[in-house]
Amino acid sequence: MTVRHVFLLIALSLSALTVFAEDPGNVADNAEADPPAAEQDDVSKALDSTATQWSFQFAWQGSTWKDDEVNGSTRPQGHDDFVQLRIVAPFVFEKFTLLPRLTLRHYENKNTGKSGLGNTELFGLIIPKKWDWGTGRMGLGPLVTLPGNKDVARDEWGYGLAGAIVNTSGNWFYGVLLTQSWRAVNPNALPAGDDNTNPLGIAPFLNFQLGGGWYVGNGDMVIQYDWDSNEVYMPIGVRIGKVIPSKKSGSWNAYFEWQTSLIYNDWPGAAKDNSIRFNLTKTLPVGF
Repeated sequence: MTVRHVFLLIALSLSALTVFAEDPGNVADNAEADPPAAEQDDVSKALDSTATQWSFQFAWQGSTWKDDEVNGSTRPQGHDDFVQLRIVAPFVFEKFTLLPRLTLRHYENKNTGKSGLGNTELFGLIIPKKWDWGTGRMGLGPLVTLPGNKDVARDEWGYGLAGAIVNTSGNWFYGVLLTQSWRAVNPNALPAGDDNTNPLGIAPFLNFQLGGGWYVGNGDMVIQYDWDSNEVYMPIGVRIGKVIPSKKSGSWNAYFEWQTSLIYNDWPGAAKDNSIRFNLTKTLPVGF
């Protein structure tokens, strides 16, 4: 599949949903006709990347990597540090909400002394109104990755899908994000035994409110399943943060996160030894 086909697929998906939203014959309820029975509290909404709000995230992460052997050779190393900017911009329509999420990362590799912009990710989560029950929601949408600096990233396009489901129950906020993408390359040019299918990403998250805006959670825990080797990589970590909400001017969310690898022995790629992340996120209501 070429880049042109990727954008054609995205355009067709968005066009179909736009037609659905404008068709008065559809039976999906809109927000005015059937408002949600309950709403999220301020803290869980600040933690929720699927909420209908603007979000500006700034993060720094530093990592070290396992240097054991896998498949008879030294395990490949990952990129040590990165600075991240992530922006979520809500577009509210009558029958659905579109949440484009743009992620930019600048990597530093201490081993090679090289740095550069990683693969830019653009994810458009589409949430039909009837899939939003107030305290949570689910959505699905296209995922595109743009080429990055070849010293720290893949110099190629990628395409795929991502879906999310989240919910709030008392002091708990939980959910899962699934991603699957493919590399836009010629399969005949790949090494033997390899293909253009990237690992499946499974990102469960669980947060508990401690009171006063403080919370604890499992952090950015992305479990990966490699389709070629049938191996699984699973990180584990903890996140401690505080939300400072404001109904008029949005909220601030600051957190610290530590992570290491739990399941990685036969994983063919890089595995974290330790990583720490500092994050500051500003969320703003629609029409701020």
